[in-house]
Amino acid sequence: MSDDTYNDRKMPLLDHLIELRTRLLWSVGALFVGFLVCFFFAEPLFQFLVDPLAEILQRRGLEQGYRRMIFTDLTEVFFTYIKVAFFFGAFITCPIFLTQIWLFLAPGLYRHEKKALAPFLIASPILFFAGGALVYWAIFPLAWEFFLSFETQGVGGNLPIQLEAKVNEYLGLVMKLIFAFGLCFQLPVVMTLMARVGLATSEGMKAKRKYAIVGVFVVAAIFTPPDPLSQISLAIPIILLYEVSIWMAVLSERKRREAEAEVDDELNE
Repeated sequence: MSDDTYNDRKMPLLDHLIELRTRLLWSVGALFVGFLVCFFFAEPLFQFLVDPLAEILQRRGLEQGYRRMIFTDLTEVFFTYIKVAFFFGAFITCPIFLTQIWLFLAPGLYRHEKKALAPFLIASPILFFAGGALVYWAIFPLAWEFFLSFETQGVGGNLPIQLEAKVNEYLGLVMKLIFAFGLCFQLPVVMTLMARVGLATSEGMKAKRKYAIVGVFVVAAIFTPPDPLSQISLAIPIILLYEVSIWMAVLSERKRREAEAEVDDELNE
């Protein structure tokens, strides 16, 4: 085999890797810029995450001069702000990541594959945002109310039990819940894609509905605080999304049959 032939065969792969590097550089650069912008606003962004707890304390009449959040490590607040900036920076630059993924994949896709993938790249961040919004405005107030109910005022000579939340621990709990709800809200996207490629069927999903419901409550028990309200608040939306996934799978199977016919037409041209 001559060198020219070898280089001709290797050049497409090299171009492919260069394209991948370019897309990764754009993604990392966008994340870095988003991180810097969010770090400048890290304190108000963190306060935004704390607001659900602060509002409950105010409503309960418990927020006096001594009610506060604490940190026990000298660098704790600084690294917490870094996490906050990275979290929000990744969220606001998510459309750029998805755009770069699309630009990398699109040239190698058939026309019907482009039509199938594009809606999911749009729906995925929207569903993640919907899950995060649900946990912020609905789950946090319920969960924080539940945990604050364990405070005692120390009457009759007993020592009071009061919350002094640590900065990094609070952020860790908040991010865990937001990610849990956001990822769970990706269920329609995942199941519909599986249906499009034939890994799942609408009939199979209907037949396994009762097992899915049990699994949903197990997942909700793992990812939420140990109170029934939070677990039910996560389980019910996932069950509804599962039903949506079945409906989407029915449509996806229909489109897959149409796409297979379209591929045959393209190959015959």
